[in-house]
Amino acid sequence: MTRKRKGRSKGPTPVAPDSDAAPLANPLKMSRGRLWAALAVVAIMVVAAALVVARRREPAGVSTGEANVPLPLPKVVLASRAVPASDFAGSEACASCHRAAYDAWSRSTHAAAGGAPASTRLIARFDGTPIRFRDAVVVPEHRAGTWRFVVRQTGRAERVFRVDGVVGGGHMQGGGTQGFVTRMDDGTVRFLPFDFIRREGTWFCNTASRANRGWIPVTPLVALADCGDWPPMRVLGDDARFAGCQSCHGSQLALRADSASHGYRTTWTSLGINCESCHGPGRRHLILVRDPAAVARGDIGMVALAPRSKDESLGTCFQCHALKDQLRPGLPSGQSLQASYSLRLPQLGDEAHLPDGRVRTFGYQQGHLYSDCYVNGGTTCTSCHDPHSQSYRDAQGQPLAGRDNDRQCTSCHASKAAEPAQHTHHPAASPGSRCVSCHMPYLQEPEVGTALQYARSDHAIPIPRPAADSAAGVRSACRLCHASKSEIELDRQVRVWYGELKPVAPTIASVAAGRRETDPARAASLLLLPDAPHTAALFDGLAAFVDRHLTLNVLPTSDATERLKRLATHPDLDVRSLAMAALHYAGGGDARVRTFLATQLGAQGEREPLVRSRWATALGFLADKQREGGDATAAAATYRKALEVEPADARLHFHLGLALAGGRGDDAVAAYRASLALDARQPLTWINLGIALAARGDTAAAATAYRQALDISAREPLAHFNLGNVHLQAGALDEAAASYRQAIAADPSLSLAHFYLARILAQRGDLRGAVSAIDAGLEFDAGNADARAARDQLGKMITTSR
Repeated sequence: MTRKRKGRSKGPTPVAPDSDAAPLANPLKMSRGRLWAALAVVAIMVVAAALVVARRREPAGVSTGEANVPLPLPKVVLASRAVPASDFAGSEACASCHRAAYDAWSRSTHAAAGGAPASTRLIARFDGTPIRFRDAVVVPEHRAGTWRFVVRQTGRAERVFRVDGVVGGGHMQGGGTQGFVTRMDDGTVRFLPFDFIRREGTWFCNTASRANRGWIPVTPLVALADCGDWPPMRVLGDDARFAGCQSCHGSQLALRADSASHGYRTTWTSLGINCESCHGPGRRHLILVRDPAAVARGDIGMVALAPRSKDESLGTCFQCHALKDQLRPGLPSGQSLQASYSLRLPQLGDEAHLPDGRVRTFGYQQGHLYSDCYVNGGTTCTSCHDPHSQSYRDAQGQPLAGRDNDRQCTSCHASKAAEPAQHTHHPAASPGSRCVSCHMPYLQEPEVGTALQYARSDHAIPIPRPAADSAAGVRSACRLCHASKSEIELDRQVRVWYGELKPVAPTIASVAAGRRETDPARAASLLLLPDAPHTAALFDGLAAFVDRHLTLNVLPTSDATERLKRLATHPDLDVRSLAMAALHYAGGGDARVRTFLATQLGAQGEREPLVRSRWATALGFLADKQREGGDATAAAATYRKALEVEPADARLHFHLGLALAGGRGDDAVAAYRASLALDARQPLTWINLGIALAARGDTAAAATAYRQALDISAREPLAHFNLGNVHLQAGALDEAAASYRQAIAADPSLSLAHFYLARILAQRGDLRGAVSAIDAGLEFDAGNADARAARDQLGKMITTSR
């Protein structure tokens, strides 16, 4: 099942295999053939490829004998985590007792992280100066207390998007940006594709999910449709239907289906990050601290953050400052991260990090989990950053003037402070002598591209190794200052100064070698490391082995199997769960393996649901990979494995239906119905059920399913589109045209809706209208040769008729 990531809201929009990249994830799959020949009317039902939230699955058409040793059904179910809005008191309620912390927070970048345009520092210019695209002019302007973008395109009606919220303030030193959200007619609040970057002082957009050019400045060479967020589709809040930013760009942010409006309702306390985002709901705390009896028994209604363990402390910050896989929807403010998200699972397939923690594609600060300061020490985010002011401090909590102050490091590494030049080989107090210059350099995030600066401090805290860094694809810290020198020259100089460099950790070295190994047996010995003390690197090795060397229902070598069994008892939740998923995937037909898994699962106690969700998510990744590779049978088999682990997950049944939809219509219908029995408020599931029913010839039932989707979300574009196909097949051209227009109004990027509407217009003799509709579709599907041929044919017909 497709993973839904959290933590990329200001980074590049994720691309495949993450469906977050585009909420429809290429949903409109069809054989065009001679689609436009003689302007024939052909009804084609379209399969919507899902956008959900995690991953999971199992065997279809594969005889494994697995029923002989069934896995136990879930014994522990996590309670609902919904927290009513009334439980939150607001940051101002904290001020009377915690004035110093409140004042520090109120001046911080967390407090200033976003808000309404009238109350937020705008770095972008809303002065009427146009933003010029190749095919559009966008005017940011401020009129009568309203900030808005006016979008003008030739041949289209003018569109106005009011700015209902501002996200970011250009605060980040390595490249600060500001984005804007607008409230849509369906109740969602969505990001607009017009971002502003402070350093360059220019408008830009993110093309990663469409034109694949990263972040680029807007110029007259850039088409509006090159921007991945056009039309607006990335929402604030968390719903399986949408690519979303979940809760990181606001406090107590919630997106819910709203039955009254047949749409959605988006709410938040603030678009900044408030006290309760980290500390949790405060209403009960306010009541109990006034109750002497409650205080006497130690119940103050809130858990103090300062005494938390190293990992618990990091988890508070990693709610937003990490790339994660979502395990279940929603993370109530201040609650435990591990019930809703996995920090390590994104490495499976994505490999966002190199084996030593440096960012390979796009990441946040979770590289810290690879650092010696974490692995062999107790360093957390708050060891260097004051949690309220976001200013810098040393390990003893003493404030520092800024990030370049060496006491961030020398408060622990005191010997380096006595004669700094002896260690740095640069003049004391010079830029090259600062600890962070070498050990926490600002590096450009690779997925962002190079057109705009978006550099982030390297929280893996590495030792500069110029030649090795260059070979790994990382620009070394030395090269940042000495750009005219080659990596070989720099590496030679480093060795002159320091002699033999400190070797990388053995686990990291082994995983790096294992990633290059093609033989599964040798790879297992390098990648599967049950006794390794470095958990982050250990997980990377396990993830690489699972992704590259496992085969469905084929056990690896006995050595690899034993290593996986040992990893299945590892204390880390992610390691343990992924190892169990690997054994389930490869050893599903082996009674001994299944007995081992059943025993392990039964021994998890209260952690059972946490293990199950990770296990199923890992299987989902493998099933996604199979489905995307065209092996629907294997994908269905793997989805069913996941359903053994999480039998009541509606999303798993949905994805199983997608895998079965290509050739087993009855089974697909059954899977969709099973999903809806668990959760009836899934518009995409209703749509796909309708498509499967239509494929069986039951168009009346299909139309009913599409209308069920519209009852949940009246502006659901795929429901309107597929309902239009039903009307088209029945010859009801007026109704079909109306449905296609409603689909286009909800999502102008739905190119097939434009093309199908064009066919109807052409059939009615409105050739110019048909050309206009084709042009609108070509904006988002420029390579569609059939549509271009039809446009040329219509153009000739118009010319002839003059």
